[in-house]
Amino acid sequence: MTVPVSVPEVALREYGPAVSVPLDAAAGRTLAASGILESAAPDPGRDGHWLLRAGSRVGAVRSTPGGPVIRITPKTPVSRLFFLLGFSLDPARAWRDSREGTVDTGAYDDVVPALAHAVERQIDAALRRGVLQGYREVEESALVVRGRLREAEQIRRHFGRTPPVEISYDAYTADTAENRILHAAAERLLRLPGVPGPVRRRLAHQRVRLADALPLVRGQELPRWQPSRLNSRYQPALRLAEAVLRGSSPEHRAPAPGFEPLAVDGFLLDMNKLFEDFVTVALREALREHGLTARLQDLHHLDTAGLVRMRPDLVVRTGDGRTPLAVVDAKYKVEKADGLLNADLYQALAYATVLGLREAHLVYAAGRQPERFHEVRGTAAGPDGQAVRLYQHGLDLSRTPAQLLSALRGIAGRLAADAPHPRS
Repeated sequence: MTVPVSVPEVALREYGPAVSVPLDAAAGRTLAASGILESAAPDPGRDGHWLLRAGSRVGAVRSTPGGPVIRITPKTPVSRLFFLLGFSLDPARAWRDSREGTVDTGAYDDVVPALAHAVERQIDAALRRGVLQGYREVEESALVVRGRLREAEQIRRHFGRTPPVEISYDAYTADTAENRILHAAAERLLRLPGVPGPVRRRLAHQRVRLADALPLVRGQELPRWQPSRLNSRYQPALRLAEAVLRGSSPEHRAPAPGFEPLAVDGFLLDMNKLFEDFVTVALREALREHGLTARLQDLHHLDTAGLVRMRPDLVVRTGDGRTPLAVVDAKYKVEKADGLLNADLYQALAYATVLGLREAHLVYAAGRQPERFHEVRGTAAGPDGQAVRLYQHGLDLSRTPAQLLSALRGIAGRLAADAPHPRS
């Protein structure tokens, strides 16, 4: 039996061909159970090897302690990818400044180095005028009274005794929700494989500057913060840091039945979700210029019993939010050779039917034609006799940010101008 010789790093490409990699059976099964890849299966032609194929997730992960680093390169240029991310996180800022570099990725063309550089630069900008401090309620036992006496706790714990006393007071401290989030993001990035030395040293410096912020407990919800004038300089860094901490790294996932707990650490971006977020947020912002509102992931039901849920990516509504006017679904996929993606069309028709609309729109990450439509048989009704139309729009991610936003403004204008009235 051939003993596999492990490799330190595996390079895959988003939706690229499968790569045969030497892996032991346990590591291969763990990787297959993680859901990181599109597929992971033993290579029938080579003992001790597994065929690995990447799907929509890009970034870098380490499957097991001491195991190989799996690096997945996106099809989209990294600078463009981070523009999509930056816009989704902070549309108001990116809407004003659509050039490359809204999120500064430096000269790095790989996801993890670019991410680490971007977060470190944002943290540095946030802390340029000093570490933000704020008031936080503290409850503790003390030898002297400070602030408010916690009477119930004092009686329960120390009835009839001398100090300590149970007190509560507001402390002016750097241990705020904002600083905890930035500190945790720096810590997380320092653990990722593939962070360049210069960026790692700068991240370590930022971690020291934020040393008064307590570490977050793994598995707990991130602390909440409210945008305000006082933390405005922190906000770009906070949004990016939260993306790091909430990223699709599978290190917290429960293992599949019959498998060992996963020991996977890294950072992954799901291009399906990123494209959906970018399209829906950009359309929502553009529709505001036409006096319309939009709801993202609006819950509806296909059946009258309410058993079959459906969540269109975006439902356009009147300014008061009451009446649906149009429905949009974003699809991170390329059209087939015949230009048709039947399942998508069926889904769009279901949305139009449930919402009582004459049109439904699909936006693809690429397309052979800028726009096409299909009239659905047997759906003509009402005095105008108009059939339901299903529109397919292509959005080429190789275009510049300004061109992408212009294309989405055009789609928004089309939705506003042609939004059909609900069918009676």
